[in-house]
Amino acid sequence: MAEIVLEGIQSTIDVGEKVVVGLGVADIGAAMQRFDWQDYVSFVIMLLLCVVVGLYFGCVKSSENAQEYLMGGRTMNVFPVALSLLASYISGISLLGIPTEIYVYGIQYMYILIGVFIMAVIFQNIYLPVFHDLNLISTYQYHEMRFDKRVRLFGSILFTFGIITWLPLVIYVPALAFNQVTGVNVHYTTPAVCIICVFYTSLGGLKAVVWTDVIQTVIMIGAMLLVVIKGTWEAGGFSNVWQRNWDSGRIEGPNFDLDPSSRHTVWALVIGGFLYYLQSAAVNQNMIQRYLSLANVKKAKKSLWIFVTGLVLVVTLCSYAGMVIYAIYYQCDPLTTMLAKEKDQLLPLLVMETVGDYPGLPGIFVAGIFSAALSSLSTGLNSMAAVVLEDFYKPFFPKPLTEKQTRVMMKSTVIIIGTICVALVFIVEKLGTVLQLTMSLGTISSGPSIGIFTMGMLLPWTNANGALAGGVSGLMFMSWLCLRAQTAIVSGDLRFPEKPVTTEGCHYHFVPKASSSLLDIHFDPALNATDITHTDEKFMLYRLSYLWYCLIGAFVTAFVGLIVSFCTKPNNPQDIDPRLLSPFLRKLIKPRTYPNEPVDKIIYAYGNEIEKKKTTIISMTKIIEEEDQT
Repeated sequence: MAEIVLEGIQSTIDVGEKVVVGLGVADIGAAMQRFDWQDYVSFVIMLLLCVVVGLYFGCVKSSENAQEYLMGGRTMNVFPVALSLLASYISGISLLGIPTEIYVYGIQYMYILIGVFIMAVIFQNIYLPVFHDLNLISTYQYHEMRFDKRVRLFGSILFTFGIITWLPLVIYVPALAFNQVTGVNVHYTTPAVCIICVFYTSLGGLKAVVWTDVIQTVIMIGAMLLVVIKGTWEAGGFSNVWQRNWDSGRIEGPNFDLDPSSRHTVWALVIGGFLYYLQSAAVNQNMIQRYLSLANVKKAKKSLWIFVTGLVLVVTLCSYAGMVIYAIYYQCDPLTTMLAKEKDQLLPLLVMETVGDYPGLPGIFVAGIFSAALSSLSTGLNSMAAVVLEDFYKPFFPKPLTEKQTRVMMKSTVIIIGTICVALVFIVEKLGTVLQLTMSLGTISSGPSIGIFTMGMLLPWTNANGALAGGVSGLMFMSWLCLRAQTAIVSGDLRFPEKPVTTEGCHYHFVPKASSSLLDIHFDPALNATDITHTDEKFMLYRLSYLWYCLIGAFVTAFVGLIVSFCTKPNNPQDIDPRLLSPFLRKLIKPRTYPNEPVDKIIYAYGNEIEKKKTTIISMTKIIEEEDQT
């Protein structure tokens, strides 16, 4: 065994009788960890642009009321809203997670884009018209209109729980990337970035959020293009990138396996992926709030399709980045050599490998990653302001707030939630192996949430008791399923084979990484809620692909909701306000001959007492006239 000290870094290698002097993995990692003043300037300029936008919409074009602060006065333009939707949905987690997914498991994940198109078609025809016709601020107002206050509160709590557990991860993961390329502690980065985000979000409201999202989207896409173009050139061109991935089996056709326990099949990706995207990218307060900021449903549909087009392009670009990573490191896997200590550090490693020698370019990449994080954070904070005002205050405190009190409440909500998220970053870092469990919490609430909305719009027989019972049952079932699956991951019962890698071409010394840790799973709940297949558990439910989780939660919620409704007293479809049902269903329900026939002994929620009396008198008059004629 020989110990060699190079530039203050110790390298050790055992080559039998020979002592080989050369660079070790620590030397390579240290050499790559460089961030010049030009890079810091690029990063700071992005943050300053966000501050300027916040100041403009907070001081120059300030919001006059809650509608303008939360909804932009419903006069926003299509293209900025579409870019805001894209920036809100694509976080730094996605930008780092998707390339890792392709590098480790191949391109099978890309077939989920088929589910994205199906989501858009169904959302624009079934869900979006209902939300837009009702002119809502909080989507959970729908629950009270269709069911009652209990269901509204339940839906709002689900959303709040999901946001508070998701936002710390949105902040933490890009900070890890920043830490790798700069060495700066994440706890210096996250508070500074969060303070800036809270500042412009609380000051400028939705307009500031949307326009900073536009800036951040341009930076985000520009940074990714820069990396993949330079990476492709370093790999010897597109043909080399394609060939190396083809030879390794990473490029593959759709998997038509009917086994639901297979991690990625075309069925799970299209069907399960469609419902996941329907909940996370469509029927979600974060997203609906932007659609409702547009003047009419026609503009909202245009914005939807621009968003979908952008989403497809970003997912494709990130997937190609994963292929480029493999093409660069196809002979020397950085995960095995520990050059990248975590899977989500592969893309930052590629950045420093390809553009690290060009001052300012790594800074642009980091700015792009943090742009994605800031857009998701600002969206979540703005949405929470709407939910707190509309769902947690107004239903329980009938006394109306003045405009000044409303503004204070909304801005205070943004500041408080932002502070909580910064504090939770410290906890997230210390969770260690429990981090995967924390990220799976979003999966627990997403199924019941989309299940309740679907029951309301497509199952008119469901009553309030059924909706609440279904939501609670779905939440309990998914909590049990996800926690059980996570226990299996931690205990080592769940494994999934990765694509082949080699270290035969490495030009530096390293100590090979121990067998792949089951806890070394990258940080995207959308990609890896249960990212490995169960090998020992006989009960098939624990072997299901993570892509089915949202569908299972929605099914349990709707099934229990219908059963409870029919066991109590199901609604008569003719009694439901047609505005609360999907447009195609309104046409299928035959209207009453007389809107409020007294013989039914039903009190209708959407008819006032005067109209009921008028209708009763008209009905009785017609009956008497018919009897007289007879």
